[in-house]
Amino acid sequence: MKRIGCVGLTVLAALAAWGAAGWVSWWWLFAAVPLALLGLLGVWDLTQRRHTVLRNYPVIGHARYLLERVRPELQQYFVERNYDGRPFDRDTRSIVYERAKGTAAEEPFGTERDVYETGYESLVPSMAPCPVPQTTPRVRIGGPDCTRPYDMALLNVSAMSFGSLSANAVLALNGGAAAGGFAHDTGEGGLSEYHLRPGGDLVWEIGTGYFGCRTHDGGFDPAQFADTAAHDQVKCVSLKLSQGAKPGIGGVLPGAKVNAEIARARGVPQGETVISPPYHREFSTPRELVRFLVRMRELSGGKPTGFKLCPGSRRQFLAVCKAMLAEGTAPDFIIVDGAEGGTGAAPLEYADQLGTPLTDGLLDVHNALVGTGLRDRVRIGASGKIATGADLVKRLLQGADYGNAARAMMFAVGCIQAQRCHTNTCPTGVTTQDPRRARALHVGDKTLRVQRLQQATVASAQQIMASMGVADPADLRPHMLRRRIDPFTVRSYEEMYEWLTPGQLLAEAPGSWAADWRAADPDRFTV
Repeated sequence: MKRIGCVGLTVLAALAAWGAAGWVSWWWLFAAVPLALLGLLGVWDLTQRRHTVLRNYPVIGHARYLLERVRPELQQYFVERNYDGRPFDRDTRSIVYERAKGTAAEEPFGTERDVYETGYESLVPSMAPCPVPQTTPRVRIGGPDCTRPYDMALLNVSAMSFGSLSANAVLALNGGAAAGGFAHDTGEGGLSEYHLRPGGDLVWEIGTGYFGCRTHDGGFDPAQFADTAAHDQVKCVSLKLSQGAKPGIGGVLPGAKVNAEIARARGVPQGETVISPPYHREFSTPRELVRFLVRMRELSGGKPTGFKLCPGSRRQFLAVCKAMLAEGTAPDFIIVDGAEGGTGAAPLEYADQLGTPLTDGLLDVHNALVGTGLRDRVRIGASGKIATGADLVKRLLQGADYGNAARAMMFAVGCIQAQRCHTNTCPTGVTTQDPRRARALHVGDKTLRVQRLQQATVASAQQIMASMGVADPADLRPHMLRRRIDPFTVRSYEEMYEWLTPGQLLAEAPGSWAADWRAADPDRFTV
């Protein structure tokens, strides 16, 4: 292609010289140059071997690749309807943008959704609504083994790493958390200066790469962990087992992307490729996992300690519950990440086929903890497409104590769902390390938007609960959420799902749980 370009420039120069000498009229010169370039392009198309379309349809075949390139934009702006876009529809994006900007988030003339469609869900209003509480509820995180509990907001910033996000995006997210009094999960990419500078509360997450507390060979460094966890802004520490976007897969960070800032945050050599395995080196059984969590809590000085997972095997989670009972301890919180989560780029098969959606995973985790008598000491966070007050109420009703949002917070700092997060060409500067693109994200403005979104979403959730006759999220019940399961039948969540009673698995496991409960082994992860 370079040779064709050189030939084109040579022809252009020759034509210009002939025109200057009067040998060719300028009118013919302007007509000949594009034709000559198109001719050269056609020759290139016919001789190249990569694209069969271009070999059969030289020149005009490029239109196909142009349309393919702009297809996502055409789909988003001209094809999709307000309520059927993916991953987030136009209605949801609009309400997030409006709340982040502080404008009215209301729509006239009724819903556009088909309320008789199979799968449609509705919350149950009360004939006797209650006043909206004047204070926002907090969730106390910290079981009997925790000496420094933390009061978590109902909605917080979910895990997204510096490196995946730009420095300005991290500054805006943490600045919003600081201004609004909610927590910001660091993601597994380490604790960077951009997490610390605004002063917001942090949930420090470590993954299989142990970034920020890593030995030279990639193992866990307890001294580094204790030193980082001692930061006053670090309110909780979280161990990532898996995430919704790509459960059970590791990662490779090419050395070209490991600049000085990322190397410093992750505790790795600058310019060297870094591998995060799909498994943890520090434990291989449920019992060892529970003991490692105890060790993390001790090293952090008694701060709330928990883990995040995208649920898969119910049998394996029950094995972890058995290990908790056997060891006489439990994590202070568990974050359930639904398979619909997606801030981490992943192979399509993982995004589409692996992991449990948030509703099913959340119900499994909640019921397992209830059935083993552990629910009162373990708080549950839910993450996975929480963007509106109704989303938050549904997750609280299904068993969560609080929610985390990632992509909604990305919308607040400017994301337009271009879905180029993994290409380093994010058009709004949110998911890029390109300084030129990232500078477009104004930290001060986006900080206010993050704060406003969180406050407006929690306020919406409180207003919805008040309309349902509920003042305290703890009073939400499964019968308050209904789903149409066919054109003629509507069932509540209380009717559709099995809800265990406290200690039921310890006494006599019901039939649908009995096989998994028997097979669960605290000393190995059985498949």
